[in-house]
Amino acid sequence: MARSRSEWVSATSSRLWPITRPPSSRAALPASVAVSSARMRIAGSLTLIRRKRDAGSDRFSSPPLGEAPCRGIFRVDKALRARHPDSTPPVESAEHIDDQEAAMTPPSGKEDVMMDAEVREKIHLEILKRTGAYHANDHILLPSGQHTSEYIEKTLVTTEASFTEGLGAVIAKHFAPWPIDVILSTGPGALILSHCVARAHPSRPILIYGTKGVSGGKRRVTLPAEFHRLIRQGAKVLIIEDLVSSGTTVRLLTQLVEDLGGQVVGIGALWRRTKKAQIGGKEIFSLVSRDFPTYPPDSCPLCKKGVPLNQEFVKRREHRKPSSAQERA
Repeated sequence: MARSRSEWVSATSSRLWPITRPPSSRAALPASVAVSSARMRIAGSLTLIRRKRDAGSDRFSSPPLGEAPCRGIFRVDKALRARHPDSTPPVESAEHIDDQEAAMTPPSGKEDVMMDAEVREKIHLEILKRTGAYHANDHILLPSGQHTSEYIEKTLVTTEASFTEGLGAVIAKHFAPWPIDVILSTGPGALILSHCVARAHPSRPILIYGTKGVSGGKRRVTLPAEFHRLIRQGAKVLIIEDLVSSGTTVRLLTQLVEDLGGQVVGIGALWRRTKKAQIGGKEIFSLVSRDFPTYPPDSCPLCKKGVPLNQEFVKRREHRKPSSAQERA
Protein backbone atom coordinates (compact mmCIF):
# COMPACT_ATOMS: atom_id res chain seq x y z
CA MET A 1 0.00 0.00 0.00
CA ALA A 2 1.40 3.41 -0.97
CA ARG A 3 2.41 5.70 1.87
CA SER A 4 1.08 9.21 2.30
CA ARG A 5 3.54 12.11 2.31
CA SER A 6 3.39 12.52 6.08
CA GLU A 7 4.06 8.80 6.61
CA TRP A 8 7.00 8.93 4.19
CA VAL A 9 8.54 11.94 5.99
CA SER A 10 8.06 10.34 9.39
CA ALA A 11 9.64 7.06 8.28
CA THR A 12 12.68 8.64 6.64
CA SER A 13 13.63 11.56 8.88
CA SER A 14 14.79 9.62 11.96
CA ARG A 15 11.46 10.20 13.72
CA LEU A 16 10.91 6.57 14.57
CA TRP A 17 7.99 7.21 16.89
CA PRO A 18 6.18 10.41 17.93
CA ILE A 19 7.00 12.53 20.95
CA THR A 20 4.34 12.28 23.64
CA ARG A 21 2.71 15.61 24.48
CA PRO A 22 1.07 15.34 27.93
CA PRO A 23 -0.75 18.28 29.55
CA SER A 24 2.40 19.66 31.14
CA SER A 25 3.17 23.03 32.65
CA ARG A 26 5.08 25.44 30.48
CA ALA A 27 8.89 25.49 30.59
CA ALA A 28 9.12 22.19 32.47
CA LEU A 29 9.80 18.89 30.76
CA PRO A 30 7.28 16.42 32.26
CA ALA A 31 8.65 13.34 33.98
CA SER A 32 6.33 11.19 31.91
CA VAL A 33 7.91 12.24 28.65
CA ALA A 34 10.55 9.87 27.36
CA VAL A 35 12.72 11.62 24.78
CA SER A 36 13.62 9.06 22.18
CA SER A 37 17.31 8.50 21.54
CA ALA A 38 16.70 6.26 18.55
CA ARG A 39 18.97 6.83 15.58
CA MET A 40 18.47 6.34 11.92
CA ARG A 41 20.03 3.11 10.74
CA ILE A 42 21.69 2.64 7.39
CA ALA A 43 19.58 0.74 4.89
CA GLY A 44 20.65 -2.90 4.74
CA SER A 45 21.65 -3.21 8.39
CA LEU A 46 18.75 -5.64 8.97
CA THR A 47 17.86 -3.61 12.05
CA LEU A 48 14.19 -3.28 12.82
CA ILE A 49 12.74 -1.23 15.63
CA ARG A 50 10.88 -3.25 18.22
CA ARG A 51 8.91 -1.50 20.94
CA LYS A 52 8.57 -3.12 24.31
CA ARG A 53 6.58 -1.95 27.27
CA ASP A 54 8.63 -1.33 30.40
CA ALA A 55 7.44 -3.11 33.51
CA GLY A 56 5.07 -0.91 35.48
CA SER A 57 5.31 1.94 32.96
CA ASP A 58 3.32 3.25 30.01
CA ARG A 59 6.45 4.24 28.09
CA PHE A 60 7.80 2.48 25.07
CA SER A 61 11.52 2.01 24.59
CA SER A 62 13.67 0.77 21.76
CA PRO A 63 16.04 -2.18 22.02
CA PRO A 64 19.67 -1.26 22.72
CA LEU A 65 21.58 -0.20 19.64
CA GLY A 66 23.19 -3.21 18.07
CA GLU A 67 20.66 -5.68 19.49
CA ALA A 68 19.01 -7.75 16.81
CA PRO A 69 15.21 -7.66 17.03
CA CYS A 70 15.23 -10.90 15.05
CA ARG A 71 16.45 -12.70 18.17
CA GLY A 72 13.09 -12.18 19.86
CA ILE A 73 11.42 -13.78 16.87
CA PHE A 74 13.67 -16.81 17.10
CA ARG A 75 13.04 -17.14 20.84
CA VAL A 76 9.34 -17.48 20.07
CA ASP A 77 10.21 -19.90 17.28
CA LYS A 78 12.23 -22.10 19.67
CA ALA A 79 9.31 -22.18 22.12
CA LEU A 80 6.94 -23.26 19.35
CA ARG A 81 9.32 -26.00 18.18
CA ALA A 82 9.53 -27.30 21.77
CA ARG A 83 5.75 -27.68 21.78
CA HIS A 84 5.60 -29.03 18.22
CA PRO A 85 8.81 -31.00 17.57
CA ASP A 86 7.56 -32.23 14.20
CA SER A 87 7.32 -28.72 12.78
CA THR A 88 9.79 -27.62 10.08
CA PRO A 89 12.70 -25.61 11.53
CA PRO A 90 13.75 -22.31 9.96
CA VAL A 91 16.27 -22.43 7.15
CA GLU A 92 18.77 -20.16 8.94
CA SER A 93 19.65 -20.30 12.60
CA ALA A 94 19.55 -17.30 14.91
CA GLU A 95 23.32 -17.46 15.26
CA HIS A 96 23.72 -17.21 11.50
CA ILE A 97 21.40 -14.20 11.37
CA ASP A 98 23.39 -12.57 14.19
CA ASP A 99 26.62 -13.10 12.25
CA GLN A 100 25.08 -11.45 9.20
CA GLU A 101 23.92 -8.49 11.29
CA ALA A 102 27.35 -8.09 12.85
CA ALA A 103 28.92 -7.97 9.40
CA MET A 104 26.40 -5.48 8.00
CA THR A 105 25.99 -3.17 11.01
CA PRO A 106 27.86 0.16 10.58
CA PRO A 107 30.82 0.81 12.92
CA SER A 108 29.88 2.22 16.29
CA GLY A 109 31.21 5.36 17.91
CA LYS A 110 31.97 8.74 16.36
CA GLU A 111 32.13 7.41 12.79
CA ASP A 112 28.67 5.86 13.20
CA VAL A 113 27.20 9.14 14.45
CA MET A 114 28.77 11.09 11.58
CA MET A 115 27.46 8.55 9.06
CA ASP A 116 23.95 8.74 10.53
CA ALA A 117 24.00 12.55 10.39
CA GLU A 118 25.13 12.48 6.76
CA VAL A 119 22.35 10.08 5.78
CA ARG A 120 19.72 12.14 7.60
CA GLU A 121 20.89 15.32 5.87
CA LYS A 122 20.65 13.65 2.46
CA ILE A 123 17.11 12.51 3.25
CA HIS A 124 16.06 15.99 4.38
CA LEU A 125 17.62 17.47 1.23
CA GLU A 126 15.59 15.09 -0.94
CA ILE A 127 12.44 16.10 0.95
CA LEU A 128 13.12 19.79 0.28
CA LYS A 129 13.81 19.01 -3.39
CA ARG A 130 10.34 17.54 -3.69
CA THR A 131 8.84 20.89 -2.65
CA GLY A 132 10.50 22.57 -5.64
CA ALA A 133 12.36 25.02 -3.40
CA TYR A 134 15.85 23.81 -4.30
CA HIS A 135 17.21 24.62 -7.75
CA ALA A 136 20.53 23.21 -8.97
CA ASN A 137 22.60 22.77 -12.14
CA ASP A 138 21.63 26.19 -13.46
CA HIS A 139 23.17 29.62 -14.05
CA ILE A 140 21.21 31.87 -11.69
CA LEU A 141 21.31 35.63 -11.09
CA LEU A 142 20.89 36.42 -7.39
CA PRO A 143 19.21 39.59 -6.07
CA SER A 144 22.66 40.69 -4.84
CA GLY A 145 23.95 40.68 -8.42
CA GLN A 146 26.13 37.60 -7.85
CA HIS A 147 25.88 34.48 -9.98
CA THR A 148 25.50 30.91 -8.74
CA SER A 149 24.51 27.43 -9.90
CA GLU A 150 22.18 26.69 -6.96
CA TYR A 151 19.34 28.59 -5.32
CA ILE A 152 16.84 28.17 -2.47
CA GLU A 153 13.39 29.65 -3.11
CA LYS A 154 12.23 30.43 0.43
CA THR A 155 8.59 30.94 -0.54
CA LEU A 156 8.31 27.27 -1.56
CA VAL A 157 10.14 25.67 1.38
CA THR A 158 7.02 25.21 3.51
CA THR A 159 4.33 24.84 0.84
CA GLU A 160 4.00 21.08 1.38
CA ALA A 161 2.15 20.92 4.70
CA SER A 162 2.82 17.23 5.38
CA PHE A 163 6.54 17.62 4.69
CA THR A 164 6.76 20.71 6.88
CA GLU A 165 4.97 18.95 9.72
CA GLY A 166 7.41 16.04 9.63
CA LEU A 167 10.50 18.24 9.39
CA GLY A 168 9.23 20.49 12.18
CA ALA A 169 8.83 17.43 14.39
CA VAL A 170 12.49 16.51 13.78
CA ILE A 171 13.58 19.96 15.00
CA ALA A 172 11.25 19.69 18.00
CA LYS A 173 12.72 16.29 18.87
CA HIS A 174 16.24 17.74 18.88
CA PHE A 175 15.24 20.50 21.33
CA ALA A 176 12.91 18.29 23.41
CA PRO A 177 15.37 17.95 26.36
CA TRP A 178 15.29 21.74 26.83
CA PRO A 179 12.22 23.41 28.36
CA ILE A 180 10.93 26.13 26.02
CA ASP A 181 8.56 29.00 26.90
CA VAL A 182 8.40 30.80 23.56
CA ILE A 183 9.17 30.04 19.92
CA LEU A 184 10.07 33.16 17.92
CA SER A 185 10.31 33.50 14.14
CA THR A 186 9.87 35.93 11.26
CA GLY A 187 8.44 35.68 7.77
CA PRO A 188 5.65 33.43 6.45
CA GLY A 189 7.80 30.37 5.75
CA ALA A 190 9.51 30.40 9.13
CA LEU A 191 6.18 31.02 10.87
CA ILE A 192 4.61 27.92 9.31
CA LEU A 193 7.63 25.83 10.33
CA SER A 194 7.55 27.33 13.84
CA HIS A 195 3.93 26.27 14.24
CA CYS A 196 4.89 22.66 13.49
CA VAL A 197 7.81 22.81 15.94
CA ALA A 198 5.61 24.29 18.67
CA ARG A 199 2.99 21.58 18.24
CA ALA A 200 5.55 18.79 18.52
CA HIS A 201 7.65 20.13 21.41
CA PRO A 202 6.72 18.58 24.80
CA SER A 203 6.93 21.93 26.68
CA ARG A 204 3.92 23.23 24.72
CA PRO A 205 5.54 26.65 24.02
CA ILE A 206 3.63 29.65 22.74
CA LEU A 207 4.41 31.00 19.28
CA ILE A 208 5.10 34.64 18.41
CA TYR A 209 6.62 36.35 15.40
CA GLY A 210 8.58 39.46 14.55
CA THR A 211 8.36 41.69 11.49
CA LYS A 212 11.38 42.46 9.33
CA GLY A 213 11.90 45.91 7.87
CA VAL A 214 14.40 48.65 7.05
CA SER A 215 14.93 51.82 9.08
CA GLY A 216 17.61 54.40 8.35
CA GLY A 217 19.13 52.11 5.73
CA LYS A 218 19.60 49.31 8.27
CA ARG A 219 17.69 46.08 8.65
CA ARG A 220 15.67 45.69 11.82
CA VAL A 221 13.16 43.33 13.43
CA THR A 222 10.24 44.58 15.49
CA LEU A 223 7.88 42.70 17.75
CA PRO A 224 4.19 43.68 18.01
CA ALA A 225 3.52 45.44 21.32
CA GLU A 226 1.04 42.78 22.43
CA PHE A 227 3.82 40.16 22.27
CA HIS A 228 6.24 42.00 24.57
CA ARG A 229 4.59 40.74 27.74
CA LEU A 230 4.94 37.13 26.54
CA ILE A 231 8.76 37.28 26.78
CA ARG A 232 9.04 37.57 30.54
CA GLN A 233 12.25 37.96 32.53
CA GLY A 234 14.22 34.74 32.16
CA ALA A 235 11.87 33.26 29.54
CA LYS A 236 13.43 30.45 27.48
CA VAL A 237 13.14 31.29 23.77
CA LEU A 238 13.79 29.08 20.74
CA ILE A 239 14.42 30.90 17.44
CA ILE A 240 13.20 29.12 14.30
CA GLU A 241 14.08 30.15 10.74
CA ASP A 242 13.46 28.43 7.42
CA LEU A 243 16.76 29.55 5.84
CA VAL A 244 19.82 30.98 7.61
CA SER A 245 22.23 32.71 5.23
CA SER A 246 24.16 35.63 6.69
CA GLY A 247 22.66 35.20 10.16
CA THR A 248 21.60 38.87 10.37
CA THR A 249 17.95 38.10 11.12
CA VAL A 250 18.90 35.61 13.84
CA ARG A 251 21.22 38.15 15.49
CA LEU A 252 18.47 40.79 15.43
CA LEU A 253 16.00 38.34 16.98
CA THR A 254 18.53 37.39 19.66
CA GLN A 255 19.11 41.04 20.54
CA LEU A 256 15.36 41.61 20.70
CA VAL A 257 14.90 38.70 23.13
CA GLU A 258 17.75 39.83 25.37
CA ASP A 259 16.45 43.41 25.45
CA LEU A 260 13.13 42.07 26.80
CA GLY A 261 14.88 39.98 29.47
CA GLY A 262 14.53 36.60 27.77
CA GLN A 263 17.16 33.96 27.07
CA VAL A 264 17.76 32.29 23.70
CA VAL A 265 18.31 28.57 24.28
CA GLY A 266 18.72 27.49 20.67
CA ILE A 267 18.39 28.18 16.95
CA GLY A 268 16.62 25.78 14.60
CA ALA A 269 16.40 25.95 10.81
CA LEU A 270 15.55 23.86 7.78
CA TRP A 271 18.60 25.02 5.83
CA ARG A 272 21.87 26.62 6.98
CA ARG A 273 23.80 28.27 4.18
CA THR A 274 26.33 30.07 6.33
CA LYS A 275 29.54 28.29 7.26
CA LYS A 276 29.13 29.56 10.82
CA ALA A 277 27.94 26.77 13.09
CA GLN A 278 27.06 29.28 15.85
CA ILE A 279 25.45 32.69 16.08
CA GLY A 280 25.80 34.65 19.30
CA GLY A 281 27.31 31.65 21.02
CA LYS A 282 24.29 29.46 20.20
CA GLU A 283 24.69 26.46 17.94
CA ILE A 284 22.47 26.31 14.85
CA PHE A 285 20.63 23.02 14.45
CA SER A 286 19.67 22.66 10.81
CA LEU A 287 18.30 19.73 8.83
CA VAL A 288 20.50 20.67 5.87
CA SER A 289 23.87 22.44 6.16
CA ARG A 290 24.91 23.25 2.63
CA ASP A 291 26.48 26.35 1.14
CA PHE A 292 27.00 26.98 -2.54
CA PRO A 293 29.56 29.30 -4.13
CA THR A 294 28.62 32.65 -5.63
CA TYR A 295 30.63 34.63 -8.20
CA PRO A 296 30.75 38.24 -9.40
CA PRO A 297 29.69 38.49 -13.06
CA ASP A 298 33.22 39.27 -14.31
CA SER A 299 34.69 36.06 -12.81
CA CYS A 300 31.74 33.68 -13.13
CA PRO A 301 32.88 30.35 -14.68
CA LEU A 302 29.39 29.73 -16.07
CA CYS A 303 29.49 33.06 -17.93
CA LYS A 304 32.84 32.08 -19.45
CA LYS A 305 31.28 28.83 -20.68
CA GLY A 306 28.43 30.75 -22.29
CA VAL A 307 25.67 29.22 -20.14
CA PRO A 308 22.48 31.34 -20.41
CA LEU A 309 21.71 33.40 -17.30
CA ASN A 310 18.47 32.64 -15.46
CA GLN A 311 16.99 35.93 -14.14
CA GLU A 312 13.64 34.45 -13.13
CA PHE A 313 14.19 34.72 -9.37
CA VAL A 314 15.24 38.37 -9.51
CA LYS A 315 12.13 39.19 -11.56
CA ARG A 316 9.95 37.49 -8.94
CA ARG A 317 11.61 39.52 -6.20
CA GLU A 318 11.03 42.74 -8.16
CA HIS A 319 7.39 41.76 -8.54
CA ARG A 320 7.03 41.42 -4.76
CA LYS A 321 8.72 44.77 -3.97
CA PRO A 322 5.56 46.93 -3.85
CA SER A 323 4.01 44.80 -1.09
CA SER A 324 7.32 44.73 0.79
CA ALA A 325 7.63 48.51 0.56
CA GLN A 326 4.08 48.87 1.81
CA GLU A 327 4.88 46.66 4.81
CA ARG A 328 7.92 48.80 5.66
CA ALA A 329 5.95 52.07 5.41
